[in-house]
Amino acid sequence: MPERPAPSSAYHWRLHRILFLYVLGVAGFVLTMLWAEGRGLSRHWIGPIFLFCTVMVYAGIGVYTRTSDAEEYFVAGRRIPAFYNGMAAAADWMSAASFISLSGALYLQGFSGAGTQPGGLAYVLGWTGGFCLVGMLIAPYLRAMNLYTVPDFFQARFGGRWPRIIAALAAITCSFTYVVAQIYGVGLIAARLTGVQFEIGIMLGLGGVLLCSFLGGMRAITWTQVAQYVVILLAFMLPVSWLAYKQLGNPLAPAAYTQQLGKIAQLEQQLLASEAEQSVLEAYRTRAQVLQAKLRDVPNVLTAERQALSEHIRELRTSSGNIGAIMAASRELAAMPKDEAAARERWMRELREAYERAKPLGGMPLQSQPFAGDPHGTSEEQQTYEHSRRNFLALMFCLMVGTAGLPHLLTRYYTVPTVSAARSSVAWTLFFIGLLYLCAPALAVLVKYEVMNNLVGTHFDALPNWIAQWSRVDGSLLAVEDINGDGILQFGEIRMGADLIMLVTPELGGMPYVVSGLVAAGGLAAALSTADGLLLTISNALVRDLYFQERQRVDTARKRRISPEQRVILSKFALMLVALSAAFVAARRSSDILPMVSASFSLAASAFVPAMVMGIFWRGTTRRGAVAGMLLGLAVTVYYMLTHVQGLQGVLPAALRVEGLWWGIQPISAGVFGVPAGFATTFLVSWWELRRSKASFNT
Repeated sequence: MPERPAPSSAYHWRLHRILFLYVLGVAGFVLTMLWAEGRGLSRHWIGPIFLFCTVMVYAGIGVYTRTSDAEEYFVAGRRIPAFYNGMAAAADWMSAASFISLSGALYLQGFSGAGTQPGGLAYVLGWTGGFCLVGMLIAPYLRAMNLYTVPDFFQARFGGRWPRIIAALAAITCSFTYVVAQIYGVGLIAARLTGVQFEIGIMLGLGGVLLCSFLGGMRAITWTQVAQYVVILLAFMLPVSWLAYKQLGNPLAPAAYTQQLGKIAQLEQQLLASEAEQSVLEAYRTRAQVLQAKLRDVPNVLTAERQALSEHIRELRTSSGNIGAIMAASRELAAMPKDEAAARERWMRELREAYERAKPLGGMPLQSQPFAGDPHGTSEEQQTYEHSRRNFLALMFCLMVGTAGLPHLLTRYYTVPTVSAARSSVAWTLFFIGLLYLCAPALAVLVKYEVMNNLVGTHFDALPNWIAQWSRVDGSLLAVEDINGDGILQFGEIRMGADLIMLVTPELGGMPYVVSGLVAAGGLAAALSTADGLLLTISNALVRDLYFQERQRVDTARKRRISPEQRVILSKFALMLVALSAAFVAARRSSDILPMVSASFSLAASAFVPAMVMGIFWRGTTRRGAVAGMLLGLAVTVYYMLTHVQGLQGVLPAALRVEGLWWGIQPISAGVFGVPAGFATTFLVSWWELRRSKASFNT
């Protein structure tokens, strides 16, 4: 296929100058805000200023690079230099999961995890290793075919309708799961920056996404992602370097943080032996026993609690007339479960949480333990060790293979001018991602030391304000409770979500509030950059790969032609509808960011990678083989995920329910079953077809 001529050196130098001026502008803006904070600028203004300025910059790029040309809209004219495409791909890749949640996973799950937690290093290794697969197996071959979308590959390679239709539906499924997680992150950050409600925060952030991707498609998204990468990198490096300098006197966090691992191990042993921590665990066990008693007679307990609270409100109204106490009691009554089913679900959830909290260190594994259990211990310890290690490897496999199948990421390599530029672009992507991923484990360790050494032991009356502020944004992200009643914060009394650790680092480390605004702006940039790419992928799949391909098939017979402008206009409106749908789902807060993102990787891995890799490297792969492999791989993965969703256990027929886990693998790594099933089915069906064709030819 023909390749575009490489961009001239003058074009490169022009881009370099623009990037240099933009970096200077970002640095100048941050320094100006630091100066303004020093001169008394209120914190209530800093957050909205960061949100407004960054979203306006991205929207401005979208307006400046707006286009209605089909090739510019879908693949940025195929003239993005490898360096800038690598930078854009890195921003596309960072996402809310990498920027916001990766350090949180390393903080909460340790390096290698325990029990149901696979461990934070599985994310770092899986996501990084996936790019090696992209560079070696996928990107150059896709670029050489001069296509527009990933479903285009399935149509060009296998022919017919069904490979394209199945690929488009799979792209929509995994990308929608992914984009919901990003928009959840957008709402979280926008709400914290401006103090508005979570749902309004989603709409504020979404405005920036739509202005960019709606007007300029891939062309606008590419240059916006380059601008966002600069913000992401600065927002991540500044707090981690600050913490490293504060604790160790050395700002090079990746090189210095290992000194803190030994100190954390000592603090963990002290906490395990602490009587105050033991009293916290005992209090959670008592709470669990109370919840168990309530669950034995849900209807009567619910009625009794509701009557007691109503009586309490009546007494307050007749005796004291304390408006504040009456309002608080009324809110408590309104928040009570509406019926027996809701009460049972809520108390079961609280019971599981109480049992989890009753474990040493709040259920967190030791930070640097290799795996849970003991390979030379009792049979139970050996089984725990085996399950822990198996889940670590399974998640790493799914993330690695899923990276090689994500449609929004692979589409990025269509935008470079040549095949060699696609290879160079993958290398640049790895470099830009590596800058952040090397710092993520350091950040988790430095934050944990800060919490254990400085925050634990603080009197509840002297807790910093940011704890109350984050608790108001979302109680599941941060909560503290004096459950043992000693007035002192113990480690077991802090509950922090994975999506919070990065965002709260500046306030935890005592940095100026401007750094908090910068980190939130970085998180917003990460979420927006990925959301842009995902929304474009979904709208392209809906409009280009499904609607227009089918319509063109009909119109060809009628000798009518669909213009490129029609495709672009309809893609833009489809993009807007998808964004609003994803915002609606994200507002329900059904899950954290990491589980949703991990699920999308398993879906992408099982749906695309087997048929795509075999289609590239084995000429014998047939259309029926590819279709069967995609369908079976996807079906196995979705089945294993859904059968372990608690809300669906009672809905599924008994014959379809899964009792326990297959080989102890958690549903988050369902792709570990779907990928081999896809490879085996693609090979067997293709081999059977080839053999049958050969037999027919011989006869």
